[in-house]
Amino acid sequence: MRVEQGLSRYAVMPIWEVDENCSQLKSVAMKMAYSASHLERLIMDESADSRTAMVDNQVRPSDVTKFPVIKALLSVPREVFVPPAMKPVAYADMQIPIGPNRDRVILDARNFAKMLDTVDIQPDELVLDLGCGFGYSAAVISRLAQAVVAVEEIAEIAEEAEVLLTRHNVDNAIVISAPLAEGSARHCPYDVIIVEGGIEYVPDAIAGQLKDGGRIFGMFGGERVCRGRLGRKVGKQIHWRNEFDASAPVLPGFRRERSFESRWKKGQAFAQVF
Repeated sequence: MRVEQGLSRYAVMPIWEVDENCSQLKSVAMKMAYSASHLERLIMDESADSRTAMVDNQVRPSDVTKFPVIKALLSVPREVFVPPAMKPVAYADMQIPIGPNRDRVILDARNFAKMLDTVDIQPDELVLDLGCGFGYSAAVISRLAQAVVAVEEIAEIAEEAEVLLTRHNVDNAIVISAPLAEGSARHCPYDVIIVEGGIEYVPDAIAGQLKDGGRIFGMFGGERVCRGRLGRKVGKQIHWRNEFDASAPVLPGFRRERSFESRWKKGQAFAQVF
């Protein structure tokens, strides 16, 4: 009703008043459009500044020196690929919790960058990204590799990652919703496999998807302290080399099953401490 009354006002208005009001409306519309574009530029500038600060304060001091890695980190807006509530701290020096139980994380910039610097992804390589979350890691890796197969086992997050990557024109990465420990045999063998979290071992299914001569990076250890290791596959064996200390929660499917005896011994040791 209000809209109809507003339009009827112009029906009885002299032509010069209509012209005057139209001019005013055009002026207001132009100002609003300018304000919107100005705000968009400010947001983009702020995002770029945050990325630069992240790289300068967290990445470069950690001996990450490869220019393609630095360039990729500077080009991807990290805040886009985190949960809405975590956007204010997207560039903080911390892991971003994700998932319904908040027991998964988007790795902090330091550890993620050091992984990429270590595996040294080449432009003609196919990469398997395990535990991609909302797609940030896949978006960055897509700047380095020929193609990325990203696996995320939380279906809702995998779906959102696919939407975000498409929206930001990442056309050389796909997201597959599947158990992380299964990988994606359909697209193997992979030149590089990156595991976005802690692991206690590499499942046979994942090791079998790595190309002979390929590289895999994992952070071995418990919840608090991990050791980042680079593996190279020779024949059917993966040879590991320690690279740097890190921390990340162990991903689903990458934790060793403990026998009753080992759990009993661990319980006994815990009881003796207290």
